[in-house]
Amino acid sequence: MSALIIDTDPGIDDAYAIACACASPEVDLLGVTTVFGNVGLPLTTRNALRILALYGREDVPVAAGADRPLAFPHPHRAPEVHGADGLSGMAGSLPERSRGLEVVDAVTLMARLLTEADSPVTLVPIGPLTNIALLLAAHPSLKPKIERIVVMGGALTGGNVTAAAEFNTWSDPEAARRVLVEEDVPTVLVPLDLTHRCAIGPEWLDALAASGERGAALVGLTSVYREHYREAFGSDQTVLHDAVAMAEAISPGILRTTALPLEVDCGQGPGRGMVVADRRSAAVREVTTGAVGPRTVEVALDADLDAVRAFLLTRLSSR
Repeated sequence: MSALIIDTDPGIDDAYAIACACASPEVDLLGVTTVFGNVGLPLTTRNALRILALYGREDVPVAAGADRPLAFPHPHRAPEVHGADGLSGMAGSLPERSRGLEVVDAVTLMARLLTEADSPVTLVPIGPLTNIALLLAAHPSLKPKIERIVVMGGALTGGNVTAAAEFNTWSDPEAARRVLVEEDVPTVLVPLDLTHRCAIGPEWLDALAASGERGAALVGLTSVYREHYREAFGSDQTVLHDAVAMAEAISPGILRTTALPLEVDCGQGPGRGMVVADRRSAAVREVTTGAVGPRTVEVALDADLDAVRAFLLTRLSSR
């Protein structure tokens, strides 16, 4: 059984990712932590609690984390993508959870869960990386308890919130750089380059809606999100970014990765939040920079796209 901790900013694609973890029998969901992002922290936290309630997961502890980036203000939420409440205005359609928040913060909860775990745990951050950067800085002794970090974020060939940057890395570039460049924990990055290719169409959503009450509830959250992607793509295609990363967290190897050294632009110019991958050979890097063996991250750049879509639909359609 795979032990997971999800760090999230729901967000519609976050909701699908959390639901996928809840619906996967091989997942031991140890906890969920929340972070600012698609909407403010109070709303991301409420949304996480309600998605867990939809799946009857009163057992999973939830803690709220960072409400702002490490260094600079967060200039922009994403209501035009996720709706003012983060769930297309439909958060109120989900059940409320009886169990509320833990009395501790997100970093403290993650540290406790890692300490108590019998075997290494996979962290699945699918929002800005603020909480994860703080965890690794405050509790470096816990790194051996982390099997790997599966991150949804970044874009190597063009962003979605700016021309260069993806929303999660752009929301806190300093945190993203700490996690993707400075740390030494095994990490998989699932960028827009792949998640856009895994877009699902109306038939997929119709099949999910027909699968039962939970599937219908998830599809009911997508109206604002779906309309955003209709405008962005010019067709009825919806991108479940975070759910694609969750598929890799649940089923390691479902995405095909390439080990690459990364850098994150933390400047204040148009490249802020951009993830830069060094695709040169190790020999060329050594000659031109003098750097030998920089830290690499497994970047998911390919997959059997139909298999990923089928995996997610199968899990989310389970009752």
